[in-house]
This record gives sequence, structure tokens and C-alpha cells, in this order.
Amino acid sequence: MKIPSSNIEITTDKNRLNIDYIHNFLTQSYWSKGIPKHAVEKSINNSFCFGLFEVKRQIGFARVITDFTNFAFLADVFIDEDRRGKGLGKRLVNEILNHKDLKGLKRWHLITDDAQGLYEQLGFVVPSDPSTHMEKRKKPKY
Repeated sequence: MKIPSSNIEITTDKNRLNIDYIHNFLTQSYWSKGIPKHAVEKSINNSFCFGLFEVKRQIGFARVITDFTNFAFLADVFIDEDRRGKGLGKRLVNEILNHKDLKGLKRWHLITDDAQGLYEQLGFVVPSDPSTHMEKRKKPKY
């Protein structure tokens, strides 16, 4: 069952974000397992963030790392487990992609182990030439 639009709000107001809620989710996620709260706070302070609220309760989050001109990396996208399957993830990412401050970007990136289907619906594809993409990884030392 879809949640009525009138009950959902998406905001970029960082003052409304529930840091404990975000930290609790991220520390249990496959991509940020064990992340300390200070690292979550730092990532939020240095990103363009989106909170998803049902009435006044936060039920989702995403952040964008961007120069607001050419490039953006979509990160930490999540919806409460009990609210999934209602189109909220798609709605949140659509809101991000169409935000007035991000609309003109020419390149978006993200990494996901399990949500390719969602992102494909929103225009994301596997890089046409993966040989041009490089990365440097290291295990975080929280």
C-alpha cells in the first residue's frame, strides 16, 4: 500500500535530521557496518543531505557528495525496513535527481550491492566503458 503524499515530506534541512536514527541504521548496514557516530556526523556536515519524514518521524535518508556543477555521488540511501516496497526509495532519489541545485549535473555515480533495479528505473546504468573508471579502496579505521 502506498503512503499518501500528504504524509511524506522530504527536506534538505540538516537541523531536522535525526543523527542517532541515521547512525543506528548505517552502523548496521552492509556498507557502513560499525561506523562511529562522529564519522556519520562528519559525513553529514560535508554533504548535501535529504531526510525523508512520515508526518514528523524520519523514515529515510540520503546524501549527495557534489561540487554542484559537474559531478555528484549518491550515498547512504536508505528507507526504514518497515516502509520499503511503497515507492519511497524511488520518490526520495527522484527528488534528489530533480532538486533545483542538482538538476544541471552531467555525471552521477553510486555504488550498490542490492538496489540496481531501483536505480535502473531512474536512469542509472553500468558504465559504458568501465575501463575508464578507477578506484582506490582501503578499509576504514574508525
